Amino acid sequence: MNPSHQFLEHGVSHQNLKRTSCANVLTLAYQSLGVVYGDLSTSPLYVYKTSFSGKLSLKEDDEEILGVLSFIFWTFTVIALFKYVFIVMSAHDNGEGGTFALYSLLCRHAKLSMLPNQQPADEDLSAYSTEDSADTWQSSRLKLFFEKHPRFQKGLLIFVLLGTCMTIGDGVITPAISVFSAVSGVQVKINQLHDNYVAIVSCIILVGLFSIQHHGTHRVAFLFAPVVAAWLLCISGVGIYNIFRWNRQVYRALSPIYMYRFLKTNGMEGWLSLSGVVLSITGVETMYADMGHFSALSIKIAFTCLVYPCLILAYMGEAAFLSKHHYDIKRSFYKAIPEAVFWPVFIVATLAAVVGSQAVISATFSIISQCCALNCFPRVKIVHTSSKIYGQIYVPEINWILMCLCLAVTIGLRDTNMMGHAYGLAIMTVMFVTTCLMTLVIIIVWKKGIIKALSCLLLFGSIELLYISASACKIPEGGWIPILLSIIFMGVMFTWNYGTRKKHQFDVENKVSLSKMLSLGPCLGMVRVPGIGFIFSNLASGIPAIFGHFITNLPAFHQVLVFVCAKSVQVPHVSENERLVISRIGPKEFHMFRCIVRYGYKDMQQENYNFENKLVSAIIQFVETEDNAEEQTNELTIDDGNINMEESYKAESMQILKAKESGVTYIIGHSYAEAKKSSSILKKFGIDIVYAFLSKNCRDPDIMLDVAHTSLLEVGMAYHV
Repeated sequence: MNPSHQFLEHGVSHQNLKRTSCANVLTLAYQSLGVVYGDLSTSPLYVYKTSFSGKLSLKEDDEEILGVLSFIFWTFTVIALFKYVFIVMSAHDNGEGGTFALYSLLCRHAKLSMLPNQQPADEDLSAYSTEDSADTWQSSRLKLFFEKHPRFQKGLLIFVLLGTCMTIGDGVITPAISVFSAVSGVQVKINQLHDNYVAIVSCIILVGLFSIQHHGTHRVAFLFAPVVAAWLLCISGVGIYNIFRWNRQVYRALSPIYMYRFLKTNGMEGWLSLSGVVLSITGVETMYADMGHFSALSIKIAFTCLVYPCLILAYMGEAAFLSKHHYDIKRSFYKAIPEAVFWPVFIVATLAAVVGSQAVISATFSIISQCCALNCFPRVKIVHTSSKIYGQIYVPEINWILMCLCLAVTIGLRDTNMMGHAYGLAIMTVMFVTTCLMTLVIIIVWKKGIIKALSCLLLFGSIELLYISASACKIPEGGWIPILLSIIFMGVMFTWNYGTRKKHQFDVENKVSLSKMLSLGPCLGMVRVPGIGFIFSNLASGIPAIFGHFITNLPAFHQVLVFVCAKSVQVPHVSENERLVISRIGPKEFHMFRCIVRYGYKDMQQENYNFENKLVSAIIQFVETEDNAEEQTNELTIDDGNINMEESYKAESMQILKAKESGVTYIIGHSYAEAKKSSSILKKFGIDIVYAFLSKNCRDPDIMLDVAHTSLLEVGMAYHV
């Protein structure tokens, strides 16, 4: 296999190749154009139009045009280049980026994790490395503060979920505004075409886009990079043409003095227009979040060498055109395209909008998958669309929800200005969350001084709050959309997380003592039946209450018992050789084991790869290596999960194999939460209605494990919270 192909297929998130050749880095930089920069590169379609959508008007001296261009240039430079490329992308979690990566770093270094079943052994994972340098007094005090105040740990989780929900909102708005803006360009040539027809064509494209998601993007992904590259070259070429054709003095706007003049001259209207300027950095957060699919170096090269200069030239060229065509502001992007190349650029713009939408949709699928792993979202069906490229998934339920919401936004608004106002508020909230988390990372993880951390917070946070304040004033004009979506998704996430934590708390408080259970054996007439029983619970230690409930009603259990706990750990990926942790419960003659299955927050929690055989193989390996004094007389060979036996195993190994031949039963508990009678109305609504509805309609564990109904045994229990 070609090294570059191998590198792309395995992904840098696993850090398979830490030292890559120049050719591989350049290949990844080219590939990242289609996945990472589709959203960011289509921003020129609507930035100027949205910036001048209010009462702000263009005057003869071009101060407004140059002021907006100056804001675009410096916002793009400070936020995209300085903040993300130079600083934020250095804070990665084993090569992974994004909000969850920053939160994971903090959880490992400051013990902030809200995940249950965290054990000291998890810190021995190869991906769980932490800085060896000693804590500073600032980092020590900050860690101690979070340890003493659990409410702030919960508050930090809610803050992270806020950024996550806004990102999901971004996944709703991006396809709508990108496709609608691209298609509306046809009105430049067909003036009488009504917005309703543009909306209809946009909806047809969106329905087609979401309808092909189940096929995966790997079949057409090779087209994404050429489309975005062609788009960037087109808009930069048009930009250079407009600069030389209409206004060669437009470079003066690169001076920050024009920002001051703009706000001084236009006052409140100038400040409100910043809600449109912020759209110039849409997609920057995606650049950081998708770092794990490529590498920090490749993404930085693509941005600094191609994306950044091309977009700056495009914005400068459009400003040069507007300086001579004040009345074309509503269609300035397409009006600025020379007549000879209009239709080719229009076609490329439409394709680029689809590519940008695809990137955001895929990112939303990934975020939902991570939320499920962190117990912050109900279990949903996750389909792997590629057997070669890691991480390409499809979530049917989320796909159709996104499609309906995108269509609702497109049909309901039919205006890129209102879509832009909603878009700006969503992306700036996510960026502000990243800035705050980066401040904590600088102190706790990097162990730098508080002065450096506060400098980062004040510099970038103040800029982002400025844009958030401008976007917040547009809440009645479309900004309410991401807020409403965030409230709904946050309500679902927090309710599910709360109910899951209470369920785990109930299981911990009602664990069954092994000695007590065995002492009841003679009274219950307990017997061992042939076969292996896999008992699934969310406990990493102790015997779950469902098993005690099971044997008191049916006093018999299998010859070999394995208590299985699938849990998430605060790392992006867990290697296959570290996934299973086997231990013994009770004396050897009990033939009872515990298996902890560990996943990273970006791992796919689906055991459809012959989990049963792999687990039995691991148990036999554990038994074979447990007693070093006993001579090993056989050899265990594992080939794709199949167990082949040469000669004979030890007695216990033979019993396990015979038990497997007798059959394997999966015992899964179904717990039903009920709010206490003394609970508040809000809690009763959250538990008895919302959480109960989500539990009833989420994906059952037996379906995720692909268990045959003939091998499934369900045990139901109710608990009060």
